[in-house]
Amino acid sequence: MRLILIGPPGAGKGTQCQRLAGMLQVPHLSTGEMLRVAVREGTPAGRQAAAYMEQGRLVPDALIVGMVNQRLQAPDCREGCLLDGFPRTLSQAATLDELLERQAMSLDGVIELAVPRDELVRRMLARKREDDDPEIFSRRIVSFEEQTAPLLDYYSRQGKLASIDGLGSADEIFARVRLAVERFRMRSRRR
Repeated sequence: MRLILIGPPGAGKGTQCQRLAGMLQVPHLSTGEMLRVAVREGTPAGRQAAAYMEQGRLVPDALIVGMVNQRLQAPDCREGCLLDGFPRTLSQAATLDELLERQAMSLDGVIELAVPRDELVRRMLARKREDDDPEIFSRRIVSFEEQTAPLLDYYSRQGKLASIDGLGSADEIFARVRLAVERFRMRSRRR
């Protein structure tokens, strides 16, 4: 299965992707983690991305698309993957559609983790990750609302969106994620 998890910063996409990747036995492709590793290792892409990330801005499409395209072509992604943090814009979504089509792959579904803003801030303060400065985190939420939220309509019109409540324990949320995945599986079997 090829799935995308969409949600604002702090929604729990990484936690749910890790669990889902284990259940489905597919790789978890977190662009945020790919970027953090590239920055930490000081790669050319990492140095370029760092300037954007420090300001809470989205990294340019060309850089992200290149990273994702390279990963999608890896043998471990042939049977599926979970995309976390990509696409973030309508332009990236259209590019992803083209990348998958070129490789004779398709997207099975998109799961939105819906979480209210006050809960996102509470979670950010509790997790204390190095890139979670409150001001930058606030800009990341605004960036999500302006640039990524339109993807919900894009995927809904394709009949690929499952919006789930992102509140509750990790187990409760994962139970909802599993139900959404089962619905995607049943739909893909009917094709």
